[in-house]
Amino acid sequence: MAEAVHCVAEGGVLTITLDRPKANAINVATSLALFAAFQQLRDDPKLRVGIITGTGRFFSAGWDLAGATEGEAIDADHGPGGFAGLTEFFELGKPVIAAVNGLAMGGGFELALAADLIVASDSAEFALTEVKLGMVADSGGVLRLPQRLPRAIALELLLTGRRMGAQEAARWGLVNQVVAPDALMAAANALAQQIVQAAPLAVGAVMEIVKATAGMPIPQAYHLLRAGALPVYQRMLRSEDAAEGPRAFGEKRPPRWTGR
Repeated sequence: MAEAVHCVAEGGVLTITLDRPKANAINVATSLALFAAFQQLRDDPKLRVGIITGTGRFFSAGWDLAGATEGEAIDADHGPGGFAGLTEFFELGKPVIAAVNGLAMGGGFELALAADLIVASDSAEFALTEVKLGMVADSGGVLRLPQRLPRAIALELLLTGRRMGAQEAARWGLVNQVVAPDALMAAANALAQQIVQAAPLAVGAVMEIVKATAGMPIPQAYHLLRAGALPVYQRMLRSEDAAEGPRAFGEKRPPRWTGR
């Protein structure tokens, strides 16, 4: 049987491709394979950004309903990263871009929501269809979507299962870019390379701070920031890179980041 997940590392970017015809549906084995790919991204210091995409007309149709007929339970354990290897991988610490090439349905939409940035093909569509199947989008959909969209719009999608096109998603700020299908991966890679060019500890500190202060009032967030409780942020403040950036600016040359 062909591998469902392919990885290519180049220029500090790990491109992870879901290739499980016909709809890139995800079962437990595929979730574990995706988690292994995201774990590679986390653990390899040469890798700075991940891109997750799919083949064909689907980004992912979500949970493999065929698996249910073969005995895979609706609440099956998808491993340490949760469904699709990313939806509960809270300690990844590096940015992930979802390059949504087509339909992102159910758990496929939840996978995209678990990413940090979304670049979408203009043919992409997003939907949380679980209510039409007697289920709930509990792999992050009911948790993340109300944080990313106005409450009324999020509830409309969750309660009706209707599809949202890429242009509508862009109007609500859900996606970063909408591009032609043949420009999708170039756009995702260009965005990834902009991140790669930034200082690694600074990028890690941004990820840490945003996660740690999500939903906090600003005064409380400032208190946490100044309390010395965020280790990546503290490393960044004392790093060689924090001195290198201003020095390179003053010397009118590109910075040489070391991640130290």
